[in-house]
Amino acid sequence: MIESILIATDGSDAAHVAERYGTALGARLRARISAVSVVEDKIMQGLRADSLGVPPGPVEAAEAFLKARAEAAGRRLAELARGHGAECNAELGRGIADDRIVERGQGVDLIVLGRDGEHLGGRTALIGSTVHGVLRKTHKPALVVPMGAEPGGPIVLAFDGSPGSRIAARHAVELATRMEQPVHVFVDSKDKGRAAARFDEVRRLLSSLPTPAREASSTLGRPDVKIVDIAKSARAGLIVMGAFGRNRINDYFLGSNASAVVRTSPVAVLLSR
Repeated sequence: MIESILIATDGSDAAHVAERYGTALGARLRARISAVSVVEDKIMQGLRADSLGVPPGPVEAAEAFLKARAEAAGRRLAELARGHGAECNAELGRGIADDRIVERGQGVDLIVLGRDGEHLGGRTALIGSTVHGVLRKTHKPALVVPMGAEPGGPIVLAFDGSPGSRIAARHAVELATRMEQPVHVFVDSKDKGRAAARFDEVRRLLSSLPTPAREASSTLGRPDVKIVDIAKSARAGLIVMGAFGRNRINDYFLGSNASAVVRTSPVAVLLSR
């Protein structure tokens, strides 16, 4: 059961999308909502460095600004939660952002993150470095919210028979039941015998849904592309999938399909583990 949610924010526009999504989801699930915003030490260390004889700038003013911005982000999130009839306990952290988020997230059921971070306009990576670090380090389910994502709408479950996808199926049942949304389930069917067995398994896992899931499969193309296409065509509000596929040992960040879906999906992605 998802009974507690941690929303990480850096005060950016991208984080604001995650704040709105996370508070709306928390209110729908009647979950406890908390927030964390981190003042990163690496920024202050860079400002304090005496490099090539150039003296450091006004460090105290910069530190005060970063702290004030983090506190303002917490207040904004708390106000969003109150607008949904919920309460939010906002905390200020200090250190390496992904480490602090992972530490704080150990006591909750779900971590919510904005995918793109505050440097969206000036970077070439497809997700923010803090999000990358959290997804790589945490052992908790994580919800990654891209710019433009809105809560509500059907749920797409990507199922490959891995342990993570079985957990994802449980999350899909819980969310669909509590949010009164239909489920679309995708199984890659390049191997027809294996696909039939996976459909049989996922039907059992989803048997408690109020209405049967809509099923989709494909023999052509990359699974990650198909998952995103199904989410678009279904006007889904959420994709749920395992964080690691069947070849977890070969992946440092995430399973290959999970990482591709996170990078490209226009809707929020819940990575179950």
